[in-house]
Formats: sequence, C-alpha cells, structure tokens
Amino acid sequence: MTAYPTVKMFINGAWITSGEAGTMDVVNPATGAVLGPCPKASTSQLDAALAAAGNAFAGWSSTSGAERYAILRRAADLLRERADTIARVITAEMGKPRAQAVGEITTACDVIDFLGEEAKRRGGRLIPTRGSALIAQMVTHEPIGPSVLLTPWNFPVNLPAKKIAGALAAGCTAIFKPAENTPASAQLLVECFVDAGLPGGVLNLVHGDPGPIAEYLIASPITRKVSFTGSTAVGKQLGALAASHMKRFTPELGGHAPVIVSQHADLDRAVAMCAATKFRNAGQVCVSPTRFLVAREVYDRFVAEFASRASALKVGDPGLDDNVDMGPLAHGRRIAAMEQVVADAGGNRGEVVTGGSVIQGSGFFFQPTVIANPAPGSRFMTEEPFGPIAGIVPFDTIDEAVGIANSLRYGLAAYAFSADLDEAHYLGRSLRAGMVGINQLIVSSPETPFGGIGDSGFGSEGGEEGYLAFTDTKLVMLAKAGG
Repeated sequence: MTAYPTVKMFINGAWITSGEAGTMDVVNPATGAVLGPCPKASTSQLDAALAAAGNAFAGWSSTSGAERYAILRRAADLLRERADTIARVITAEMGKPRAQAVGEITTACDVIDFLGEEAKRRGGRLIPTRGSALIAQMVTHEPIGPSVLLTPWNFPVNLPAKKIAGALAAGCTAIFKPAENTPASAQLLVECFVDAGLPGGVLNLVHGDPGPIAEYLIASPITRKVSFTGSTAVGKQLGALAASHMKRFTPELGGHAPVIVSQHADLDRAVAMCAATKFRNAGQVCVSPTRFLVAREVYDRFVAEFASRASALKVGDPGLDDNVDMGPLAHGRRIAAMEQVVADAGGNRGEVVTGGSVIQGSGFFFQPTVIANPAPGSRFMTEEPFGPIAGIVPFDTIDEAVGIANSLRYGLAAYAFSADLDEAHYLGRSLRAGMVGINQLIVSSPETPFGGIGDSGFGSEGGEEGYLAFTDTKLVMLAKAGG
C-alpha cells in the first residue's frame, strides 16, 4: 500500500468526506502510527442515511431477484479484481498478514456470489389445501425493510459482506456501520457495490463512535432489522434495545471454542492443524480453537509439540514482511487483556509453557502463548481471551471432556479429533454449539449457516439462512370468489 485512502462516508448515493461530529484517528497496530482521519457522523447525517434507506426500500424490494443477483455478482467480481489493494489496507488497519487478508477477501467474494444466487432461487412454496374451497396456500419470504448492519474489526471485509449481501439479496436496504479502526477496508468493500450499479440510497456507510450510533440507528422507526457481530456484553445491550422497539435482531457474539483431542486421534495431524489455526489473525477470531482438551495418554506429547510450533511462529509487522505468520493485536486494550489472562495462570492455576509476554517495541505485539493445565476457575478457562493464548487440559474419559467443553454459556463453535467413527459421531451429537467440526477446524463456507447458541447469540448468517434472516414469512390463502 503506497497511500492510505481518504476515508469517506456514503449517504444517499453520495460520498462524503466531512463528518459533522468531527474526526477520529485510525492507527496502524503494527507501528502505533496514525494512518489518517476518519469522519464521524452527526445525528443529522445519520438521519439522512436512515431517510435514504427508507426511501429506497420500495424500489429496491420490487427489483427482480435476477437484477439484484446481477449487481451482487458484479460487486463480487470487482472485489476479486481489487483484492490485492484491499488486502494491504486490511493489513495496515488491523494487522492481519497479507495472505490471510487475501483469503478473507476471496471468501467474501464467494459469500456474495452465493447470497446473490439466493435472490434468484427463493420463490416461496405452495402448500396443498385440505378442501376444494381453497385454491392455494402460498408462503413467501418478503424483505423485512431497512436494516442496520454493525460489524467488528477482526474480519473487516468478510463479516460485512455476509450482512450486506444477505440484506441486498433479500431486497432490503441498509445502513452499514463498520468498526471505527477499520473504516477504509469497509469503504473499499462498499465501493465495489456502488461501482457494480447499486442504486442510490440502497446501501449507506456511516462512521463514528459505535455505542451512540448503534443506539440512534436502532431506535429509529425506519429501522426494521438489526444485525450485529461483536462481544456478548454489547450484544445483550443492543438486543434489549432492539426488543424494546420490536426490531428483528440477529447477534453473532463471542465464543470460547473447545477442542477435544481423543487418544484415537491422528495426533500429528491434530497438533499441526490446531497450532496453525489457533494463532491465525493472532487468535482474534470468534471461532478460534482455544480450550484444548487432550486425552491424558497423549497429553504430554501434544503440549510439547503444540508449544514447539507456537514458539516457532514468525511474529512481525505484516506491512513490511508478507511472510510473517502472526501480526499485532488490534489495539492496546487487547495487550492489557492478554496480560491479565497470563497473570492469573501463576502458581497452581496453570503453567505458561511458552510465550506469555508483550513483545517490546512499537505496535501491539504479544507472544504466541501456551498455558498447560489452566485451573477450571481460571480467567482463561472462563473468559474468551480473543488473542494468541491457548490452554491445554488433560482428561481421562470422553464424557469428562464433553462436560468441560459444554461447561460455559458460550456456544459458537466446538471441535474434536478422533479416528474412532462411533466416538466421532458421539462427539458431533454431544458438543453444544451452533457449529461443530470433527477432524477439521473449518466450520464456515458460503453455503452453510454461521451462528451460535447461548451467550454466543442466535440466528445465522451465510447459507440460505443468511438470506432468510432479512425476510418476513408471509402466508397467502386464496379461495374461490363467492365461496
């Protein structure tokens, strides 16, 4: 990246560089340097975005599914063409290694394609009638209305792409508020939709302080749907606000994913996959494998090999070196959170096998860290670390492992490794999570639903569920005229 883009908002078909509520700095987490200013929307600018989405809804919702698909497909093609440039902006804004940023964009393109196709496929269904007086019983899925889309910084293109594509494919208009530290990544995504021919007012982009903006947009009578990805604590607050206004709400919240490694697992494969995946995006992934529950028969070997792989990871500034394995944490608050988790692991509460310290110098870097046998009540075992810290716990029976895995209110993703087919099926049935991976750590694809249960939220994005989440179910019962 030779220059950081001028950050703008997009309201009613026009790009706006001036934020009436001032500006905020966007910081490179690898260096601590300011990349540039980001405008902050005033309430009058938020009102303009709401009005634009409200006014555009009638026209966009009546646009044919084939036309909506064509625009979304073109947007995905433009995103593919611009992937290298956008990837470097992602790296600058939140520290993701370039290869991972490119992979995120590639996945986002496929998600947009799939959800665009849903606009052509979704025609509803006919239900057979019980008597001759009724001619037909028809069920359709109608666009719910203007939607507010609130996204975090850890996947600044893929997560917005799921929400935007789901809303637009279903015929909804949207106001999109991205994370305050990744505004340019979001802007470059929106540019793809605009350049693909999206009508003015259908998609609006605003920036600013997340709490006040979310509360203002949700409370508006124009808003009919809210989709939020972020922390459990904030999700509960926004969910309560949405419920008070009878707004549909889809939250995808925190996770603390367990990984059960059976004595019957292919241990070499399990260790390699777990160590590589755990530290992807510096562990700042909601479905990141985090609590490793390992059969006592293979526990010592797993700890040694996992720690060896963790300590060998190349950590550095991904803006200077495309070959680093792990970049910085997103901001200084994440460093403080990692230090608190490690400090709680002393004495008989867990052993830090490798890592455990801040990497000195500029930026927000923390060592890949492995904690052996963290105590059941420790901070690590009860709170989502959302960073490059893994904990490894021995177990004696599969039922014990399942009990530990299911002991928290989180329920986003869970994983298990076992070459015993009966055991693998048992684990798939028994693990309490919205998504379960057996002998692999991928629980997301464009065609499949993505979502959790418990304190990890409810509802799904991606797959056909990602389209239906932006619709109301409507029944039409048609009888003969005159009975």
